[in-house]
Amino acid sequence: MSPDSPTEVPVPAPAAAGTSPAWIRVSGDAGAPADLAPLDLRRLVLRLVLGAVGVLAVVGVGSVFAASQLAEREAVNDAAGIADVLAESVVQPVLTEELAQGDPAAVAAFDAIARTRILSDDIVRVKLWSPQGRVVYADEPQLIGQTFPLEEEQLDALRSPSVRAEVSELDRSENVFEQSTDKLLEVYRPVWTPAGTQMLFEIYAAYDPVRERAAELWRGLTGVMLTSLLLLFVLTVPILWRVFTRLRTTQQQREELLVRAMDASAEERRRIAGTLHDGPVQDLVGTSFTVAGAEARAEALGDAALADDLRRSAAAVRSSIGGLRSLLVELYPQGLPAAGLAAALADLAAQAGSRGLRVTLDLADGVADGLDADRQRLVHRVAHECLRNAARHAPTAHVVLTLRAEGSSTVLEVSDDGPGFDAAAALAEPADGHFGLRVLGDVAASAGARLDLAAAPGHGTHWRLTIPGGKA
Repeated sequence: MSPDSPTEVPVPAPAAAGTSPAWIRVSGDAGAPADLAPLDLRRLVLRLVLGAVGVLAVVGVGSVFAASQLAEREAVNDAAGIADVLAESVVQPVLTEELAQGDPAAVAAFDAIARTRILSDDIVRVKLWSPQGRVVYADEPQLIGQTFPLEEEQLDALRSPSVRAEVSELDRSENVFEQSTDKLLEVYRPVWTPAGTQMLFEIYAAYDPVRERAAELWRGLTGVMLTSLLLLFVLTVPILWRVFTRLRTTQQQREELLVRAMDASAEERRRIAGTLHDGPVQDLVGTSFTVAGAEARAEALGDAALADDLRRSAAAVRSSIGGLRSLLVELYPQGLPAAGLAAALADLAAQAGSRGLRVTLDLADGVADGLDADRQRLVHRVAHECLRNAARHAPTAHVVLTLRAEGSSTVLEVSDDGPGFDAAAALAEPADGHFGLRVLGDVAASAGARLDLAAAPGHGTHWRLTIPGGKA
């Protein structure tokens, strides 16, 4: 395939209609694979700070809830204690049978005591109930004499004399005059007249002290929490710094090992190619000439059968020479430094065409020659691997190989209309012994390039190599 192919080349259509697959990064940012991404101390510290803020937010919400629950429990217990004291010291000594029966004079006398000795800024409602649910007394006169069904907790307090306290949502019919506020603390306990008549003493305490106490507790918890987190942060920073230093050193060592391994691989490929070229290939060339000479002599002597055998032998030897030379080009493209990248890519296209692929080249003028030697070898290797994968998995596909400039970068794209594959799954969990995608990404990354892949079943395969700078 000639490198002078027209610039306008259609990219093969996907094998099936539908949304094109998304690009997946095979190599990391700025030439580092995903697991070799350069460590950034500022990013690490930022993540640590964000994590601390997240922990602070979660703990803060939890502490607000805990402070509210603790303050509410303390306030309920305090209200229960106050109601018990009031019942024993104020209410029960002034109870009379007349009050229990609803005598207006007795109710008025108790009202005077309730307003001077019980009601305050913290206690906003006082009631006396009969066991049948009749309001014997209330500081709200409209409630006196009305009957409401007692709650089970109130009945339990009467049956088993005890102090009961809870947060009231004020949603019962008896609370029509207390519904101007959202919550009150409700406390009740039984009391008795001197003659033994039982009544239920009930008070409603304001909820504002609960909120104030919750705020105090939260401020205390917040101070302790912030101090603890700050201390933890100060103690963690040196440890993180040491871990970061070790990770960065390990990463540098791994990158150096990868570069050395690639250099060793390239050197070994050159050695094998040189051994084949100077040894078996030359021997076969000599053998080819010898067999051709023997064929000519046999034909001159009139031995047609021998001449045919020697002709076939010479053809077989020449075919083996061609196969070995193709292998030499794959092992080490000796023509790359001499003939240039464009010619080497054309050779790759021709080899792929001999395997059944239909390859179209689209090489922008001057782009191939504008790359330095290392980046030319990178483009050649990636193009070779992509074409070989296409020949293996989509042997009858149409492949478009494009090399162009984008700003200061050089972009190689190899796309085919073959069956495609699940790129994300292949990268995440490669089959046993199949690490080609990751190796190709590492090769690009070590050279400072980025390799992307878009592939999905039924949508073909599309490779894109982006090389920043790299001009000769």
